[in-house]
Amino acid sequence: MQFIHHTLSNGLQIVAECNPEAHSTALGFFVQTGARDESADVAGVSHFLEHMVFKGTPTRSPDDVNREFDEMGAHYNAFTSEENTVYYAAVLPEYQTRAAELLGDIMRPSLRETDFTTEKKVIIEEIRMYADQPPFGADDRVKARHFGSHPLGKSVLGTVDSIAALPLDKMRSYFQRRYSPGNMTLVGAGRIDFDQLVQTVEKLCGSWENLAAGRDTPRADGHSGFECVLKDTAAMEYVIQITNAPGATDDDRFAAKLLATIVGDDSGSRLFWELVDPGLAEHASFSHHDYQGSGLFMTYMSCEPGKTAENLKRLRRVYADLQAGGVTATELAQAKSKINSRVVLGSEKPRGRLFTVGGNWVNRREYHTVADDLALVDAVTVEQIAAVLASYPLADSTGIAIGPLAEVS
Repeated sequence: MQFIHHTLSNGLQIVAECNPEAHSTALGFFVQTGARDESADVAGVSHFLEHMVFKGTPTRSPDDVNREFDEMGAHYNAFTSEENTVYYAAVLPEYQTRAAELLGDIMRPSLRETDFTTEKKVIIEEIRMYADQPPFGADDRVKARHFGSHPLGKSVLGTVDSIAALPLDKMRSYFQRRYSPGNMTLVGAGRIDFDQLVQTVEKLCGSWENLAAGRDTPRADGHSGFECVLKDTAAMEYVIQITNAPGATDDDRFAAKLLATIVGDDSGSRLFWELVDPGLAEHASFSHHDYQGSGLFMTYMSCEPGKTAENLKRLRRVYADLQAGGVTATELAQAKSKINSRVVLGSEKPRGRLFTVGGNWVNRREYHTVADDLALVDAVTVEQIAAVLASYPLADSTGIAIGPLAEVS
């Protein structure tokens, strides 16, 4: 196993974890652009661009793009988050060059007017569908309320109005700036011929113009409060609560991940035993999400409407007990076993390593082996988790309940 990195003269970075024993190759372009980088007049453009990238290039039609991925037997896709848009493909090693060429080509899409007009309708329908399905856009709503004017309060999808009003020239301008090579990283994992990869990417991407992109990453000032939203078509009541948490570059992010596992994992956690196992809630979880400059803890619960008030009391009691007494050594040991198992199992495929290697590099310019990550998890102490709870009190939360209840006492 060898980690190698190289930067083209235009700023495009190429990093790879090369494993000659692997049976597949995974490649992905990590573009540091997402909802937090958008102004109000282009809200949702990052996700819209993710769709447009697959709509053809000056040398390939949309059908060509899909056909060539299929001819390689590639597992390929893309996703957009608050901070990144990632395009990836996992292929057999003999297709490394072809996959790199295809991924590189679609990073310079045609952005044609006809495709833009057609895809705009698809995006608007996706937004409406998202609003009509549980939890009915509650996560976007509670994040906007909690983060206020902070960039992390922006919706990845945007709104029907923002997408409908978006002109193509603004998308093109945003693309030119945010898809600049200095704001992109090509990540590889698995059986990688790194020298060949660099040659391929240099030939295809070396002439791309580098423009300054930049990003502000201020620490978020969280807000608190609770809102009840009536959704009389819902059968269940859905509750989401968020509070501030360690960010992507904070040393205590590992303690935060372990705390989240102890509190709200899908089995054997405090919320599982308190709410799910006795049948009081259909689902109850607690998770940690880290971003550049800030992070958040998210509580998610769904239950029968009549059980909502009592379940919220139980949630508050669980969190009060945590603040007062912390976690136990036994809970911490179990959480470490869970996370370590997930790290190891997720690393067995190059596609899994792709996102770990890429995330570490994009966020921190770090490379961690699997052993490094296991050591960092194992080093977390009960005292460190107590320090996280002291720094980020769980009671300082912003919450929303959405469903058939007009109010929740």
